[in-house]
Amino acid sequence: MIFDDLPQKKSQDWRKKLVDMSVAELESYIKELREEIVRVEADIIKKKAVRDAAASIFKS
Repeated sequence: MIFDDLPQKKSQDWRKKLVDMSVAELESYIKELREEIVRVEADIIKKKAVRDAAASIFKS
């Protein structure tokens, strides 16, 4: 079951204190964030496919 319409809590716990990080740590952090973006985008694609498939069933 998909609950896209439910309000989501926006957590800022994932934010790191950038001022305390070295350049190497910041670069590593950027790499981690980019990997997370790819993962989230893939999940969005899957969810849109499920939504579209469900919508096509009810259009008939």
